[in-house]
This record gives sequence, C-alpha cells and structure tokens, in this order.
Amino acid sequence: MNHHPDTSFTAATLLDLPRPVKRLLAVLVDASLCTLAVWVALYLRLEVWLRLEGVYLWPVAVSIVLAIPLFVRCGLYRAIFRYAGWNATVALAQAMVLYGLFYATVFTLIGIQGVPRSVGLVQPLLLLVFVGVSRLAIRLWLGGLYRHLLAEKARPGVLIYGAGEAGRQLAAALARSTEYRLVGFVDDDPRLQGRSLDGRDVHSPVDLDGVITRDGVNDVLLALPSVDPVRRRQIVEQLRAHPVHVRTLPGVSDLASGRVSLSDLRELDIEDLLGRAPVSPDPALMGQLITDHVVAVTGAGGSIGSELCRQIVLQRPTTLLLIEQSEFALYAIHQELQALVQRAVSGVELVPLLASVTDRPRMDAILQSWKPHTLYHAAAYKHVPLVEHNPVQGIRNNVWGTWWCAEAARDAGVSHFVLISTDKAVRPTNIMGASKRLAEMALQAMDSEGDNDRTRFCMVRFGNVLGSSGSVVPLFRQQIESGGPITLTHPDITRYFMTIPEAAQLVMQAGAMAQGGEVFVLDMGEPVRIIDLAHRMVALSGRTVKSAEQPDGDIAIEITGLRPGEKLYEELLIGDDPQPTPHPRIMKAHEARLAPAELRVAFQRLDAAMEAGDLADVREMLQTLVQGYQPETDIVDWLHLQKKKPPRGGL
Repeated sequence: MNHHPDTSFTAATLLDLPRPVKRLLAVLVDASLCTLAVWVALYLRLEVWLRLEGVYLWPVAVSIVLAIPLFVRCGLYRAIFRYAGWNATVALAQAMVLYGLFYATVFTLIGIQGVPRSVGLVQPLLLLVFVGVSRLAIRLWLGGLYRHLLAEKARPGVLIYGAGEAGRQLAAALARSTEYRLVGFVDDDPRLQGRSLDGRDVHSPVDLDGVITRDGVNDVLLALPSVDPVRRRQIVEQLRAHPVHVRTLPGVSDLASGRVSLSDLRELDIEDLLGRAPVSPDPALMGQLITDHVVAVTGAGGSIGSELCRQIVLQRPTTLLLIEQSEFALYAIHQELQALVQRAVSGVELVPLLASVTDRPRMDAILQSWKPHTLYHAAAYKHVPLVEHNPVQGIRNNVWGTWWCAEAARDAGVSHFVLISTDKAVRPTNIMGASKRLAEMALQAMDSEGDNDRTRFCMVRFGNVLGSSGSVVPLFRQQIESGGPITLTHPDITRYFMTIPEAAQLVMQAGAMAQGGEVFVLDMGEPVRIIDLAHRMVALSGRTVKSAEQPDGDIAIEITGLRPGEKLYEELLIGDDPQPTPHPRIMKAHEARLAPAELRVAFQRLDAAMEAGDLADVREMLQTLVQGYQPETDIVDWLHLQKKKPPRGGL
C-alpha cells in the first residue's frame, strides 16, 4: 500500500504512541462523536444548525456519561482498532443497544424540557454509524501501514560499510528490494560521519556496537571495491566482534559494468580474511616469455592451469595451447577464454587439445607441431588422500608425466619449461609430496645435462591457493550454511595461503627469471591455523561457535583426525638459505640434486616396482630418493588393501 509521506508519518507517529495514550485519544474521539451525533440529530429534527448551549448541553453530557463507561465495560478500548473485526463489531453493537435503551429512556420516554423527544431515538443510531465508521476508517488507515511497518521491522537490518559511489548504488538497489531494511552507512571518513545520505545517517566505525544493537542490524555489506587488502582485513577483523553476517562487493575489476546490484554481493573469501598488501606484477617479466610467442599449458582446466591461461591471454601470445585430459574442464576453460579474447584481446589463437601428459607420443606430436616457446606444466594429481590411496597412478602422473613432457619439450626446442610445484614436496609425509619432489629432481637432472641452447627448466614452489579444488574455504562455507558441524582434521593444523591470480602471476614472473635448474619459492606470507580460519568464518556469518564454554553456540567444530599422508605444518624450503631475486615475493632455493645417470637408474627400478605392484619397495625407494620423506601411515592403496582381504565365503 502506498501512502502520502505526511499521512504515513502521522500514522507511524500514532502507532508508536504508548497504549494508554492511544486509549485516551480513542475516548476523546468517541466523546467528540457523541457531541457530533447530538448536533446532527437536532438538525434533522429542527432543520437548522444550532449552537450547543443551554438546554442542548444536556443531551451531549448524558451521551458522553452513558457512552464512555459502556464502551469501556464492553471492551471497545481493549480492541486494537487496526485489527477490528467481527468480534469488535458485535461488542460495539451490544454497547450501542444498551446505550440506545438508556438514552431513549431519558430523552424520549421521560423527556427533558426544550429537547425534542426524537433526539433520544435518532442520536443513538447516528452514534452507532459514526463510531462504526470511525473504527472502519482507523482499520483502513492504520492497518495496512501497520502491517507494512511490521514487515519492514521483520526484514533483516542492513548497514552499508562505505558511503562512496558503490555504497550509494548499493543503497539504491536495497531501496528497490523487499528483502532488506537499510539502517544506514558506516564510513571511515570523518567528513562524512554525522551526515545524512539519502535520508540515512552515516556513522563512525566506533559507533558500530550501539547502531547494531539499537537498530537490530543483522547484515553488514562491504561496499569497498577499491580498498586495499590490508585495510579490508582490518575492517573484517573489526566486524568479527559483532554478531552480524558480513558480505562484500567484489573488486572494481570484477564488477560487470561499474553499476552495483544486489546480485553482485558475495560471501567473504579467504583473501578478505587473510589479505595482505599486493605487489604489482612487473609488466616486463609478465610478458617476457609470452607476448608474440606460442605458449602451452598442461592441466589447462585445473585451478592453477586455468588462471595461468587467463593471465597468459592478457599478455597476447600468438597461440595458446590448452592441454587437458578432462573433456569437461577443457571445454569450460576454452569457452571462457574465447569470450575473453572476443571481449578484450582479439588476435590470440586458442587451441584446445585433449591429451594426457603420460601419453608420450601424443605430447611429442603436439609439441613438434606447434613448437611452443614456453610450456607451463600445471598438470598433476594433487589431492593428498586420493594420491595416498592410489599411489602408483599418482607417481606415474606426477613424475613420469613431468619427465616425459620435459623430454618432449626439449626435443621440440621449447625455450622455457616451468613446473608448478608445491610446498608438500618439502620433507613430505605423503606420496603426492614425494612425487612432486621427484618431478623437481627429474627437471634438475635434465637441466644439468643440457647445452647452451638447451631448454631452461625451472620449478615454482608454493602452498595452498585460495579457491582451488579441495580448498577448505568452500567446504567450511557449505558446512556453515547447513548448520554445521565444521569438520577439521586437527586443531593445530596450519597452512600457507595465496590467491590464485597472485600465484599465477608470480609463476609467470619467476619463469621469466629462470636461467635453468632453479627452484623458485613464492613468499606465502604467514601460515594460518585452520581452526582460527573456521572461527573467523563462523563469526562473519553472524553465528557463534558451539563449545564447552559456549554450549548454546550455533556451529560445532568436529575434529576428525589427520587423513592419510596429511601434515600438521607445511614448509617451503628443504635447506635454510633462500636467495633473493629481483622480485620481492620470489626467492630461489638451493636444493640437493642427483646426477642424471644416477636418477635414470633409480627411475628404472622405481618403474619396475610399480609395474610389479610392490608398494613396499616403491616406498623404500621414495625414502631413498626424496630427502626427508617419512611416511606416517601404513600402505593404504585401495587395490593393495583389497587383495589382502580374506576371500568371502563360497562353495
């Protein structure tokens, strides 16, 4: 229902009055209606408007003295006028019948000198009409507005953090929505604090506690698309102390058209929780191995591979080879990159190629046909428990896939071969980490036996990337939305984190600095306790963690125990002497390496053990080859365990 602003304001003011004041107003209105009914009754009898004075005050006084106590007795002032229905109508009728009998007795049967006897009959009928119409008018006037105000108050209260252009656009979108109730703005700028923006107050962050409590705020929406990650993290930490659900607009570059809508809002990402000051990529390093060259990416549909492809396209290669064994993943990244090329960087040829990195003839054919200048090798099995349960396939894909791709790249004259490695390759406790360290060692050996025109092999080692497949963040978010519990393998487990775009950019820059054989290590910042991350995510969803100290909390955290091969802590260096590079976020590690001939003999033995299914021998050789490899579980290969089971009963 639409209301004129003045009318809505008056009605809202009436609705906010205390109940005794409302009842007093109702009594005064009814007394006025008694007077009006007498006046109209006299006019109908005498056909002239009279002044109510002298003897004519008697019917007014008697009407008020009779009506008000009867209305009180019949409960007319207990009824909520805006909800007046059949019961209230019956109560009014009963009151008016009694009133009419008494009033007619006084002025019609007994009579008062100077007052027409017909007034005793007409006035009660008029009063019934006037009071009934007044109740109906109140119901029509206040009922719809009251329901509107109730619905308004029932909607989640929202504060917008940021009173800039994005905040104003978000406020306009909220005004068109029936989902939220905008309470006001919060902004760090003292010049805006205390002012009104589109009728809503702009508060200081120090007033957050009072505003959230007083106005029933459930959600805080961050409209800060251009703020730096460090400041964003400070704001998020500040909001953690309040029982509110925090969501955010994406960065300026991610907003579709510069216009803000409610559909742009998203849950906080881990980079909002762990943000650090960005280091702008070096344009020269970014494009050095890519611009005007043919570039290949293996594992092009994976988390890192797909982001590498996005960043590579922006550097304008002549051709980008998308090498991927998953048909769906290849289709998805090809479609996305085609749209990017058409929109922003026309002239880049995209070639989607279905291939497994362990298919040596296929890789030879691809690389010999296009002869890429640079190859980024992102294809790998990386899920620790899955590889632990399927060790031979993990080693075959991660070690032999890397080795054969590297040989095919060398034979095709590829200039730079960049391996995407992992912090799990450092003193590994699992097959996945050991296989990635073996892949690094294979490239180091190949690099040491090359000549001056050789392919330059290098490795880039880093920790967890945010939003990759298997990341804890989407899992925790899903568990929180489901009401919990959050499953955590160990209360002390810690991990390094980096955003996928930052990791991809650093990989490209590290590759450009390679002279051959380097293990580049990315600066991942400070390690993060995963349980602390879980607590932050729960708090910023507006919920509380259930614990012994807080048994009425919303979300429980359940410790499930470390999975096969999982480490409590990850490291980035085997040695302790990383060397700096021209880039502040990239270091060089000096790792021990085996001679090429020695490594080839070891690989032949390892291959024979894998072919024979001798997993104990495979483990033993991994421990010999990979410095610091200490498996912490028994062999959990599914096939090995199945063969050890006793046969089921039979004839």
